Amino acid sequence: MNRRICIVGSGTAGLHLAYALKKDFDVTVISHRTPEQIRNGRIQSTQVHFGSTLERESRFSMPKWSAQTLIESIHITIGQQKLFAGMLTEPALSVDQRFYFSHCMEELEASKVNILLKKINDENINEIIEEFDLVIDCTGKKGPLFPFPIERDLSPFHIPHRKCIVGYFNGIEPLTPQGINVAILPGEGEMFEIPALTNKGPVTILFVMAIQDRKLDVFRAIRSSDEFTLKMRAVLDDFFPEIASRMDKANFALNDEKGYLQTAITSVIRKPYTLIKNKLAVGCGDSVFLNDPITGQGCNLSSYCAEKLYETLIEFKNDPWNAQLGESYWKRTKPFVKQVTEWTNAMTMPLPEHVIEQLLQGSKDQTKADRIAGWFADPRTAYQDIFQAAKSSS
Repeated sequence: MNRRICIVGSGTAGLHLAYALKKDFDVTVISHRTPEQIRNGRIQSTQVHFGSTLERESRFSMPKWSAQTLIESIHITIGQQKLFAGMLTEPALSVDQRFYFSHCMEELEASKVNILLKKINDENINEIIEEFDLVIDCTGKKGPLFPFPIERDLSPFHIPHRKCIVGYFNGIEPLTPQGINVAILPGEGEMFEIPALTNKGPVTILFVMAIQDRKLDVFRAIRSSDEFTLKMRAVLDDFFPEIASRMDKANFALNDEKGYLQTAITSVIRKPYTLIKNKLAVGCGDSVFLNDPITGQGCNLSSYCAEKLYETLIEFKNDPWNAQLGESYWKRTKPFVKQVTEWTNAMTMPLPEHVIEQLLQGSKDQTKADRIAGWFADPRTAYQDIFQAAKSSS
């Protein structure tokens, strides 16, 4: 009989694990919402699946999506100066998580994966621990379920560094080449413009990251989608005129009434395993590896760590599932988690001079521009360029 695994959470990490593990184990996914509730609910985040994640999804035989919103480039602007458009080696894709998650859940259920609708609380968590051979905490930003130890050296912040304001909009002409627009306003915050696919077709995600109590921090007391749209239009006019110049004012509107979100995130990294009543519990995704979204690595880090957990479980398939397995999983993931986290933490602070110099180099050298675009697709290159450059300049 196959070992029984319970995945709590139906986000990126949980779904990637379910697809990866279902051939070798008896997998149950616990979600607190049905696919229909997810599909018709509020947007949950922004998301960009870079090339490595898309390849992983192909290996796991996950759904394929329309290529009409493929992301081919990263455009960088500082202030009002457009620096460059760096080309990605492999295209990326952003799919509305309401569309993505609900479709995957329905497909998994059709393939005989048990999808259980249930809210986990202090009373029933012990029952789940006893029932299954392993519980994987993929509860996301609201997690974790278990007392995974905080990695203090990777978790220096105690408050959010940005307010995150997200809307999925119609009425913005795409960039050429199509890609992500990163507009940096020093001392104020950032705007990320991301082409994305929803179940209603293509949209443009406008993602404002505002430093609290500065000029860009204007999304307060928003009570409706109409108020949110009006405020976003004003922000484009006042702070991001290049994007405003591509706005079709007659058709500029949210894709749906639930297509906006305001939140704030305090990044924290945890060791992704613990023992509960002498049984191993592990974490994957944002529940244990929660980074600021400024570098767009949430989906990719979750996907990467899901594959590393899958590899670990296959390696230990016929061995005891104990702290040794947990430590093996952590050793597999820690180097990449460290690189993503330290790069992300650095980008939430004022840009170091040597990073600004590299961005300026990209405006004169397409090879350098492409290298910087690759930071987002492979954070190891960002870590190398930023931190090794800092050491060499000191």
